[in-house]
Amino acid sequence: MPVLIFIDHAEGRVKKSSLEAITYGVAVADQLGTSPEGILLGNVRDDLAALGKYGVKKIHHVANKSLDQLDSQVFTKVIAQLVQKITANLLIFSHNLNGKAIAPRVSGKLKGAFVAGAVGLPDTKNGFVVKKNVFSGKAFANVSLNSEIKIISLNPNSYKIVEKGGTAEVISHDITPDAPKVKVIAVNKVKGEVPLSEAELVISGGRGLKGPENWGMIEELAKLLGAATACSRAVADAHWRPHHEHVGQTGLAIAPNLYMAIGISGAIQHLAGVNRSKVIVVINKDPEAPFFKAADYGIVGDAMEVVPKMIDAVKKLKGMA
Repeated sequence: MPVLIFIDHAEGRVKKSSLEAITYGVAVADQLGTSPEGILLGNVRDDLAALGKYGVKKIHHVANKSLDQLDSQVFTKVIAQLVQKITANLLIFSHNLNGKAIAPRVSGKLKGAFVAGAVGLPDTKNGFVVKKNVFSGKAFANVSLNSEIKIISLNPNSYKIVEKGGTAEVISHDITPDAPKVKVIAVNKVKGEVPLSEAELVISGGRGLKGPENWGMIEELAKLLGAATACSRAVADAHWRPHHEHVGQTGLAIAPNLYMAIGISGAIQHLAGVNRSKVIVVINKDPEAPFFKAADYGIVGDAMEVVPKMIDAVKKLKGMA
Protein backbone atom coordinates (compact mmCIF):
# COMPACT_ATOMS: atom_id res chain seq x y z
CA MET A 1 0.00 0.00 0.00
CA PRO A 2 1.36 3.46 -0.86
CA VAL A 3 2.10 6.30 1.54
CA LEU A 4 -0.26 9.14 0.60
CA ILE A 5 0.92 12.75 1.01
CA PHE A 6 -1.55 15.64 1.00
CA ILE A 7 -0.19 18.43 -1.21
CA ASP A 8 -1.43 21.81 -0.05
CA HIS A 9 -1.47 24.90 -2.27
CA ALA A 10 -2.42 28.56 -2.26
CA GLU A 11 -3.15 30.89 -5.15
CA GLY A 12 -2.28 28.14 -7.60
CA ARG A 13 1.16 27.36 -6.17
CA VAL A 14 2.25 24.38 -4.10
CA LYS A 15 3.32 25.46 -0.61
CA LYS A 16 6.86 25.00 0.70
CA SER A 17 5.44 23.05 3.65
CA SER A 18 4.00 20.55 1.17
CA LEU A 19 7.45 19.98 -0.34
CA GLU A 20 8.68 19.19 3.17
CA ALA A 21 5.76 16.79 3.64
CA ILE A 22 6.57 15.12 0.30
CA THR A 23 10.23 14.63 1.23
CA TYR A 24 9.18 13.25 4.63
CA GLY A 25 6.59 10.97 3.04
CA VAL A 26 9.17 9.66 0.57
CA ALA A 27 11.52 8.81 3.45
CA VAL A 28 8.70 7.03 5.32
CA ALA A 29 7.80 5.07 2.17
CA ASP A 30 11.45 4.04 1.79
CA GLN A 31 11.40 2.78 5.39
CA LEU A 32 8.29 0.72 4.70
CA GLY A 33 9.38 -0.48 1.27
CA THR A 34 6.39 1.03 -0.51
CA SER A 35 5.56 3.82 -2.96
CA PRO A 36 5.14 7.54 -2.04
CA GLU A 37 2.14 9.12 -3.78
CA GLY A 38 0.57 12.57 -3.54
CA ILE A 39 -3.00 13.83 -3.31
CA LEU A 40 -3.84 17.27 -4.70
CA LEU A 41 -7.33 18.75 -4.71
CA GLY A 42 -8.21 21.75 -6.86
CA ASN A 43 -6.29 23.51 -9.61
CA VAL A 44 -2.71 24.78 -9.56
CA ARG A 45 -0.42 26.55 -12.00
CA ASP A 46 2.58 24.42 -11.04
CA ASP A 47 3.61 21.43 -13.14
CA LEU A 48 2.47 18.49 -11.04
CA ALA A 49 4.66 15.98 -12.86
CA ALA A 50 7.70 18.06 -11.86
CA LEU A 51 6.99 17.28 -8.20
CA GLY A 52 8.53 13.91 -9.00
CA LYS A 53 11.95 15.49 -8.48
CA TYR A 54 11.23 15.32 -4.74
CA GLY A 55 10.75 11.57 -4.96
CA VAL A 56 6.98 11.22 -5.20
CA LYS A 57 5.98 8.61 -7.79
CA LYS A 58 2.34 9.48 -8.50
CA ILE A 59 0.06 12.49 -8.02
CA HIS A 60 -3.64 11.73 -7.60
CA HIS A 61 -5.39 14.87 -8.80
CA VAL A 62 -9.02 15.92 -8.43
CA ALA A 63 -9.21 19.05 -10.58
CA ASN A 64 -12.64 20.27 -9.55
CA LYS A 65 -12.71 24.07 -9.30
CA SER A 66 -14.96 23.87 -6.23
CA LEU A 67 -11.88 22.51 -4.43
CA ASP A 68 -9.78 25.59 -5.16
CA GLN A 69 -10.92 27.05 -1.83
CA LEU A 70 -10.61 25.06 1.37
CA ASP A 71 -13.70 23.59 2.98
CA SER A 72 -12.40 21.06 5.50
CA GLN A 73 -15.58 18.96 5.49
CA VAL A 74 -15.62 18.69 1.69
CA PHE A 75 -11.87 17.97 1.52
CA THR A 76 -12.21 15.27 4.18
CA LYS A 77 -14.86 13.41 2.25
CA VAL A 78 -12.92 13.56 -1.03
CA ILE A 79 -9.69 12.42 0.64
CA ALA A 80 -11.52 9.53 2.32
CA GLN A 81 -12.89 8.45 -1.07
CA LEU A 82 -9.39 8.57 -2.58
CA VAL A 83 -7.91 6.57 0.28
CA GLN A 84 -10.49 3.83 -0.20
CA LYS A 85 -10.05 3.90 -3.98
CA ILE A 86 -6.25 3.74 -3.85
CA THR A 87 -6.24 1.40 -0.83
CA ALA A 88 -3.77 3.20 1.41
CA ASN A 89 -3.32 3.07 5.17
CA LEU A 90 -0.79 5.86 5.87
CA LEU A 91 -1.40 9.56 5.19
CA ILE A 92 0.99 12.48 5.64
CA PHE A 93 -0.14 16.11 6.07
CA SER A 94 1.70 19.30 6.86
CA HIS A 95 0.90 20.65 10.34
CA ASN A 96 -0.04 24.06 8.92
CA LEU A 97 -3.40 25.84 9.09
CA ASN A 98 -5.00 23.70 6.39
CA GLY A 99 -3.48 20.50 7.70
CA LYS A 100 -4.76 21.26 11.19
CA ALA A 101 -8.25 21.72 9.74
CA ILE A 102 -8.29 18.57 7.59
CA ALA A 103 -6.11 15.87 9.19
CA PRO A 104 -8.16 15.43 12.42
CA ARG A 105 -11.37 15.16 10.38
CA VAL A 106 -9.80 12.56 8.09
CA SER A 107 -8.68 10.65 11.18
CA GLY A 108 -12.24 10.61 12.50
CA LYS A 109 -13.72 9.74 9.12
CA LEU A 110 -11.38 6.79 8.55
CA LYS A 111 -11.14 5.79 12.24
CA GLY A 112 -7.36 6.12 12.04
CA ALA A 113 -4.75 6.90 14.70
CA PHE A 114 -3.41 10.45 14.39
CA VAL A 115 -0.21 12.19 15.51
CA ALA A 116 -0.16 15.99 15.12
CA GLY A 117 3.12 17.89 14.79
CA ALA A 118 5.63 15.11 14.14
CA VAL A 119 9.30 16.13 14.19
CA GLY A 120 11.01 12.96 13.03
CA LEU A 121 10.65 9.78 11.03
CA PRO A 122 8.63 6.95 12.57
CA ASP A 123 10.45 4.23 14.46
CA THR A 124 9.27 1.05 12.78
CA LYS A 125 11.58 -1.40 14.58
CA ASN A 126 9.01 -2.18 17.25
CA GLY A 127 5.59 -1.19 15.94
CA PHE A 128 5.06 2.31 14.60
CA VAL A 129 6.22 5.11 16.93
CA VAL A 130 6.25 8.82 16.04
CA LYS A 131 8.12 11.59 17.88
CA LYS A 132 6.32 14.91 18.41
CA ASN A 133 6.57 18.13 20.42
CA VAL A 134 4.51 18.52 23.60
CA PHE A 135 4.08 21.23 26.24
CA SER A 136 4.62 24.07 23.72
CA GLY A 137 7.87 22.55 22.50
CA LYS A 138 9.45 22.09 25.93
CA ALA A 139 9.44 18.28 25.69
CA PHE A 140 8.97 15.40 23.27
CA ALA A 141 6.55 12.48 23.27
CA ASN A 142 6.89 9.18 21.45
CA VAL A 143 3.44 8.11 20.31
CA SER A 144 2.66 4.55 19.25
CA LEU A 145 0.08 4.15 16.46
CA ASN A 146 -1.65 0.79 16.60
CA SER A 147 -4.61 1.15 14.24
CA GLU A 148 -4.68 -0.08 10.66
CA ILE A 149 -4.93 3.45 9.25
CA LYS A 150 -2.31 5.93 10.45
CA ILE A 151 -2.22 9.70 9.93
CA ILE A 152 0.74 12.01 10.60
CA SER A 153 0.99 15.79 10.32
CA LEU A 154 4.55 17.11 10.01
CA ASN A 155 5.68 20.25 11.81
CA PRO A 156 6.73 22.87 9.21
CA ASN A 157 10.49 23.34 8.80
CA SER A 158 11.26 20.18 10.78
CA TYR A 159 12.36 18.13 7.75
CA LYS A 160 14.77 19.22 5.03
CA ILE A 161 13.53 19.33 1.44
CA VAL A 162 15.54 16.93 -0.75
CA GLU A 163 15.49 16.73 -4.55
CA LYS A 164 16.09 13.32 -6.08
CA GLY A 165 15.23 13.97 -9.71
CA GLY A 166 12.56 12.35 -11.87
CA THR A 167 8.95 13.04 -12.77
CA ALA A 168 5.68 11.90 -11.26
CA GLU A 169 2.79 10.21 -13.01
CA VAL A 170 -0.30 12.43 -12.73
CA ILE A 171 -3.53 10.46 -12.35
CA SER A 172 -6.83 12.33 -12.67
CA HIS A 173 -9.79 11.18 -10.58
CA ASP A 174 -13.37 12.02 -11.46
CA ILE A 175 -14.88 12.69 -8.05
CA THR A 176 -17.77 15.10 -7.63
CA PRO A 177 -17.40 16.81 -4.25
CA ASP A 178 -20.28 17.97 -2.14
CA ALA A 179 -21.30 21.59 -2.47
CA PRO A 180 -19.13 23.64 -0.08
CA LYS A 181 -20.92 24.87 3.03
CA VAL A 182 -18.43 27.73 3.26
CA LYS A 183 -18.66 30.49 0.67
CA VAL A 184 -15.70 32.82 0.17
CA ILE A 185 -17.05 36.28 -0.56
CA ALA A 186 -13.82 38.24 -0.22
CA VAL A 187 -10.09 37.66 0.22
CA ASN A 188 -8.03 40.24 2.06
CA LYS A 189 -4.40 39.43 1.36
CA VAL A 190 -1.67 40.15 3.86
CA LYS A 191 0.96 42.28 2.18
CA GLY A 192 4.56 41.24 2.48
CA GLU A 193 7.35 39.84 0.38
CA VAL A 194 7.88 36.74 2.54
CA PRO A 195 4.93 34.89 4.18
CA LEU A 196 5.73 34.50 7.87
CA SER A 197 4.53 30.89 8.03
CA GLU A 198 6.86 29.90 5.16
CA ALA A 199 9.85 32.09 6.06
CA GLU A 200 13.23 30.53 6.78
CA LEU A 201 14.55 33.79 8.26
CA VAL A 202 12.52 35.97 10.64
CA ILE A 203 13.47 39.35 12.15
CA SER A 204 11.25 40.17 15.13
CA GLY A 205 10.92 43.27 17.28
CA GLY A 206 9.50 44.05 20.70
CA ARG A 207 8.84 46.94 23.04
CA GLY A 208 12.58 47.63 23.23
CA LEU A 209 12.22 49.45 19.92
CA LYS A 210 10.28 52.13 21.86
CA GLY A 211 7.76 52.93 19.13
CA PRO A 212 6.50 52.18 15.60
CA GLU A 213 8.61 55.00 14.21
CA ASN A 214 11.73 52.88 14.78
CA TRP A 215 10.52 49.89 12.78
CA GLY A 216 12.19 51.08 9.59
CA MET A 217 15.50 49.51 10.56
CA ILE A 218 13.80 46.15 11.26
CA GLU A 219 12.22 46.21 7.81
CA GLU A 220 15.50 47.28 6.18
CA LEU A 221 17.47 44.47 7.83
CA ALA A 222 14.76 41.96 6.92
CA LYS A 223 14.78 43.09 3.29
CA LEU A 224 18.56 42.81 3.09
CA LEU A 225 18.45 39.26 4.47
CA GLY A 226 15.34 38.16 2.57
CA ALA A 227 13.56 37.64 5.87
CA ALA A 228 10.01 38.06 7.13
CA THR A 229 9.18 40.50 9.93
CA ALA A 230 7.42 39.56 13.17
CA CYS A 231 6.68 41.06 16.57
CA SER A 232 5.81 40.31 20.17
CA ARG A 233 2.24 40.38 21.50
CA ALA A 234 2.80 43.67 23.34
CA VAL A 235 3.78 45.34 20.07
CA ALA A 236 0.72 43.99 18.24
CA ASP A 237 -1.59 44.96 21.13
CA ALA A 238 -0.15 48.49 21.06
CA HIS A 239 -0.94 48.62 17.31
CA TRP A 240 2.67 49.29 16.40
CA ARG A 241 2.50 46.33 14.03
CA PRO A 242 -0.39 44.31 12.49
CA HIS A 243 -1.64 41.34 14.47
CA HIS A 244 -0.76 38.85 11.72
CA GLU A 245 2.92 39.47 12.59
CA HIS A 246 2.42 38.45 16.23
CA VAL A 247 4.38 35.28 17.03
CA GLY A 248 4.11 33.36 20.28
CA GLN A 249 1.80 30.99 22.12
CA THR A 250 -1.22 33.24 21.49
CA GLY A 251 -0.08 34.20 18.01
CA LEU A 252 1.60 32.28 15.20
CA ALA A 253 3.96 29.44 16.10
CA ILE A 254 6.91 29.39 13.73
CA ALA A 255 10.05 27.31 13.20
CA PRO A 256 12.44 29.24 10.91
CA ASN A 257 16.10 28.43 10.40
CA LEU A 258 16.97 31.79 12.00
CA TYR A 259 14.88 33.81 14.46
CA MET A 260 16.34 37.17 15.47
CA ALA A 261 14.62 38.77 18.49
CA ILE A 262 15.36 42.47 18.84
CA GLY A 263 14.21 44.28 21.98
CA ILE A 264 12.13 41.29 23.17
CA SER A 265 12.58 40.16 26.77
CA GLY A 266 11.49 36.59 26.09
CA ALA A 267 8.39 35.88 28.15
CA ILE A 268 7.50 32.19 28.28
CA GLN A 269 4.42 32.75 26.07
CA HIS A 270 6.61 34.25 23.34
CA LEU A 271 9.22 31.51 23.63
CA ALA A 272 6.53 28.85 23.23
CA GLY A 273 5.83 30.10 19.71
CA VAL A 274 9.44 30.38 18.50
CA ASN A 275 11.45 27.79 20.43
CA ARG A 276 11.44 25.38 17.48
CA SER A 277 13.64 27.82 15.53
CA LYS A 278 16.93 26.24 14.42
CA VAL A 279 19.02 29.24 15.55
CA ILE A 280 17.90 32.05 17.88
CA VAL A 281 19.75 35.38 18.02
CA VAL A 282 18.83 37.87 20.76
CA ILE A 283 19.64 41.58 20.90
CA ASN A 284 18.69 43.24 24.19
CA LYS A 285 20.27 45.87 26.41
CA ASP A 286 19.21 43.98 29.55
CA PRO A 287 21.79 41.23 30.23
CA GLU A 288 19.25 39.51 32.51
CA ALA A 289 16.57 39.23 29.81
CA PRO A 290 15.13 35.66 29.91
CA PHE A 291 15.54 35.31 26.15
CA PHE A 292 19.33 35.00 26.50
CA LYS A 293 18.85 31.61 28.22
CA ALA A 294 17.18 30.27 25.07
CA ALA A 295 19.49 32.04 22.60
CA ASP A 296 22.20 30.42 20.52
CA TYR A 297 23.82 33.84 20.08
CA GLY A 298 23.24 37.05 22.00
CA ILE A 299 24.27 40.70 21.88
CA VAL A 300 23.90 42.83 24.99
CA GLY A 301 23.34 46.32 23.65
CA ASP A 302 20.86 48.98 22.63
CA ALA A 303 18.97 47.95 19.48
CA MET A 304 19.15 51.56 18.26
CA GLU A 305 22.93 51.22 18.09
CA VAL A 306 23.36 47.54 17.25
CA VAL A 307 20.87 47.13 14.37
CA PRO A 308 22.19 50.04 12.23
CA LYS A 309 25.69 48.53 12.56
CA MET A 310 24.33 45.16 11.46
CA ILE A 311 22.67 46.78 8.45
CA ASP A 312 25.96 48.45 7.48
CA ALA A 313 27.82 45.15 7.88
CA VAL A 314 25.32 43.28 5.67
CA LYS A 315 25.53 46.00 3.01
CA LYS A 316 29.33 45.77 2.99
CA LEU A 317 29.14 41.98 2.76
CA LYS A 318 26.83 42.30 -0.24
CA GLY A 319 28.96 45.03 -1.84
CA MET A 320 26.21 47.63 -1.43
CA ALA A 321 28.24 50.08 0.65
